Amino acid sequence: LMVWLRRCTHYLFIVVVAVNSTLLTINTGDYIFYTDWAWTSYTVFSIGNILMISVGATYYLLFTGVPGTASYYGLIMQVYTWVAKGAWFALGYPYDFIVTPMWIPSCMLLDLAYWASKRNKHSLILFGGVLVGMSFPLFNMVNLLTVADPLETAFKYPRPTLPPYMVPIEPQVGKFYNSPVALGAGTGAVLAVTFTALGAKLNTWTYRWMA
Repeated sequence: LMVWLRRCTHYLFIVVVAVNSTLLTINTGDYIFYTDWAWTSYTVFSIGNILMISVGATYYLLFTGVPGTASYYGLIMQVYTWVAKGAWFALGYPYDFIVTPMWIPSCMLLDLAYWASKRNKHSLILFGGVLVGMSFPLFNMVNLLTVADPLETAFKYPRPTLPPYMVPIEPQVGKFYNSPVALGAGTGAVLAVTFTALGAKLNTWTYRWMA
């Protein structure tokens, strides 16, 4: 019974995180296309996505104790977000309307930190967290460069339910020194350590709850 309970909790957690990451992707598309806060929101959603990777992948990795599990988790998230992208495309929006986060490379770095430290949990939290936080905004910005012209897309595909503050307007230059990658990587490197520690702690709580 305990093994069954533990597995159910584990799979439920994976599904919850994967669905949340998909919803986050859709929101990221909205904010990047429809506000002059594109760079600011890019930073905020980088941190949100880093949270999804750090907590979920660490939980999954320590649950199995097998290096490579985080990459598998990243693949799950990638598939979920590709499905979300396909749904938007099916609704008639352009293919680059939704930018799917680059989950897998950062998850691979998490696996690498765990494997290189001979499966040391604390090294995973410290080094893995920093690697995820610093790498994710970089990988994601490469992805964002594939978007043709966000402003043109926003005017061409207006949303009927947009509040007044989200009308498509020319982006303001200079917000956050116009460097969302640097800010996202800097804040991510600090926060991801805490997020990774939370993922590790969730494992402990799961086992205690079902003990």
